[in-house]
Amino acid sequence: MPLISVLTAVHWSTADYIEEAMDSLRSQALPSGWDLEWIVQEDGPEPSLGAKLRGWDAVSYTANRRQLGIPSTRNLALSRASGVLTQNLDADDLLLPGALRTLIPLFAAHRIGWAIGQADDLMPDGTRKGFKTPLPFGVFPAGEVNRWAADDGGNWPIHCAALLMRTTALRAVGGWVGLPVDEDIVMFVALSELLDGYHHDELTWLYRQHPGL
Repeated sequence: MPLISVLTAVHWSTADYIEEAMDSLRSQALPSGWDLEWIVQEDGPEPSLGAKLRGWDAVSYTANRRQLGIPSTRNLALSRASGVLTQNLDADDLLLPGALRTLIPLFAAHRIGWAIGQADDLMPDGTRKGFKTPLPFGVFPAGEVNRWAADDGGNWPIHCAALLMRTTALRAVGGWVGLPVDEDIVMFVALSELLDGYHHDELTWLYRQHPGL
């Protein structure tokens, strides 16, 4: 049975949202024959989230028990992933119902290394705000996203917080890069330079906006 691994690096600052993220995963309808595991890796010296995740067999939770930062925490989660596909999901974001059923079949239909759907911003008051993407939809040949970003002042138009990727490809580029910021963009630069991807027009996830940001 093919398996998809959903990876979530979590820290106390987003702990209040982790159960909502879990609910969004439990509501996913997968393509026939697929199964899901949720790899949760908690950063920080005083782990506290394990109790929130009990009661769902799909969860594989581990704590760092020290402060390692986001890139290392994500890579530790990646080291435990068993799926042929890896879905990144930040602890405060949500996958919409049908998201994985929409994106997973693209990897069989096309020779791609990554895929992503559209997102609404989830505002602090619970309302949603749409975002008009500047990119066309469909298959993106290797290197095209990076050329677009270079022509647009270094602004990458694909949000990496909800990328779905081939696990072997993600590991081949070294996972998330050990930088203090933009570690996911640097990873995506390498991945999208080497492999085609797919930009889907379906709304598949919610990107949470926090007060004051």
